[in-house]
Amino acid sequence: MLLKTKGIPYHISYPIVGRITRDRTGVDNNSILIIDEKMAVEIPDGFKAVLTNFSIPDGNKFASPAVFGVITFDHLYEGDIIVIRPDGLIHTLYRVLSSHNFFLVTERCNSNCLMCSQPPKSKDDIIDLYNVHRQVVPLIPIDCANLGITGGEPTLMGQLFFEFLALIKDQLPDTSLHCLTNGRSFAWKGFASKLGNMGYKKLMLGIPLYSDYSQDHDYIVQAKGAFNQTIKGLYNLAMYGQRIEIRVVLHKLTVPRLVSLARFIYKNLPFVDHVAFMGLEYQGYTPFNINKLWIDPADYMTELGEAIDYLSSLGLKVSIYNLQLCLIPRHLWRYSRKSISDWKNIYVEECIGCKAIDRCGGFFASSNKMRSKYIRAITTDDAVELTDGL
Repeated sequence: MLLKTKGIPYHISYPIVGRITRDRTGVDNNSILIIDEKMAVEIPDGFKAVLTNFSIPDGNKFASPAVFGVITFDHLYEGDIIVIRPDGLIHTLYRVLSSHNFFLVTERCNSNCLMCSQPPKSKDDIIDLYNVHRQVVPLIPIDCANLGITGGEPTLMGQLFFEFLALIKDQLPDTSLHCLTNGRSFAWKGFASKLGNMGYKKLMLGIPLYSDYSQDHDYIVQAKGAFNQTIKGLYNLAMYGQRIEIRVVLHKLTVPRLVSLARFIYKNLPFVDHVAFMGLEYQGYTPFNINKLWIDPADYMTELGEAIDYLSSLGLKVSIYNLQLCLIPRHLWRYSRKSISDWKNIYVEECIGCKAIDRCGGFFASSNKMRSKYIRAITTDDAVELTDGL
């Protein structure tokens, strides 16, 4: 699914944020008008900006900023929120028809995970992105059910991290917010207490833990001392009553100690709200480290099943993300979730005729380059019955 398009900018000297509309009569100073039919002689005034797929007409002067020659509008719907950059880049920031909206608040990170799907970049992007996102939040519908925050590492925003959370909490009080963070900043009690003092009950922090053995975790995230910081951060967050999800990416380096990690979580982190076991995404750094990371998911189902059965039997909420039903033993199907964001979620040729496809999470788009050799269509009726309630 397309999230970006581009055209030729006209009188745009700073990022412009607004809602998409195709209604010329609905003039609104927060609306950005799309004109994709034959252009009128004059562009209507009063809109924040205008987008069109036509070339700049000779000799015309326009009051509104505009982007001409836009490649496509097919992915934009009424009410979607976009940012127009001075170079003519048009980036969709909120989609009204999606439940997978998120804010990428920085590409900087203090870890460098071997399988990172969004490799960190050393650039000063925090203030620029914050200034855009703080304009987006008030435009989001009040009935928005879910939002995400991701990076990079969001806590590197420092004070702006708390200001951004406070803005979302104020503007969207009923929206559930899921923030992906490595948790290391919360090793400092003052940082954790700031979050705790916000009383943000709709916030869940998704924090990775890849082993019960510190050296393994530190190697995977390529940061010495990260395990100890993460564990200390988890305890500080628990002290302040924060909701926590532990995220475990499944690959050759995490599978051998998966059951030990499950036992460690229950014995040392029984306060967590959720544990997610996640299939590997063939994106970012993963292709460069594939020999260190790749194991066919079908080959770790024994370890995954034992870890899940252990945690679930003790009352912890557990889920499987990013894996396909045809690979998962049937007694584990009830833990499987459709977790892959809609803009990068696909199904493949082997899925044709599968009777469980509507209940299966499918694949990352990047799986076209590498996926399990055991993918197959589920064709028996009893299999469909077993997926009821997923």
